[in-house]
Amino acid sequence: MRKLLLFCLFALLPSITKAQVGEYRTDFAVGVNGGYVLSNVGFTPDVPQRMLGGMTAGVTFRYTCEKYFKSICAIVAEVNIAQVGWKEDIMGLEDQPLYYEGDANALHYERKMTYLQIPLFARLGWGRERKGLQGFFQIGPQFGIFMNESTNTNLVEGKSPTETRSSTIVAQESMPVEKKFEYGIVGGAGIEFSMPKVGHFLLEGRYYYGLGNLYGNTKSDYFAKSNFGQIVIKATYLFDIVKTKNDKIK
Repeated sequence: MRKLLLFCLFALLPSITKAQVGEYRTDFAVGVNGGYVLSNVGFTPDVPQRMLGGMTAGVTFRYTCEKYFKSICAIVAEVNIAQVGWKEDIMGLEDQPLYYEGDANALHYERKMTYLQIPLFARLGWGRERKGLQGFFQIGPQFGIFMNESTNTNLVEGKSPTETRSSTIVAQESMPVEKKFEYGIVGGAGIEFSMPKVGHFLLEGRYYYGLGNLYGNTKSDYFAKSNFGQIVIKATYLFDIVKTKNDKIK
């Protein structure tokens, strides 16, 4: 009986292996993307903030390699320019006119930074490939290269209105970015609508969590942590460069 079971197992092994292999694809598409980013920085010690809005745009590359059961597997890469940063939640007082310019009740400070961002995704989709609707989920690493920065504030330089503020942590306002390279994990989900001979239209939301810091985080540094958090809403248009020749693909 044991020999018979072993014989049956080895006899069925090639067919089992073949059944587990998905339907291969060699689809390659490129296109453009654009969207809106809400970002802040997780400081330790904590700095009260609101999300800072900015724009993002770039190019997208997608290689679809396999359909495994119902899942459409692909690798996605982007090269984007993004405006990110933080906006501090500052409370102004009308009886402290020397510490600000303009409306005391609108005391503000924001730092906007421009990054070259390169996210790399492993993508799974479910639905139509060539014509119709598809839902997808993707996750992977993201790398960022600092390009430039600007500030917008009505605080008067040289003054320190700590008694009028929701926080006494102000060192970050005069510190330039120290770490020019940053990295983290990004993931999101969305929908895609495909039209033959026209292309693919995508709408998605994603979240990025930075694993690197803007400033040094040793015991001698001021901040123990200064990493990005970003919410992105993005639209993408892709057109096919290479398509798998298979009439059964829908």
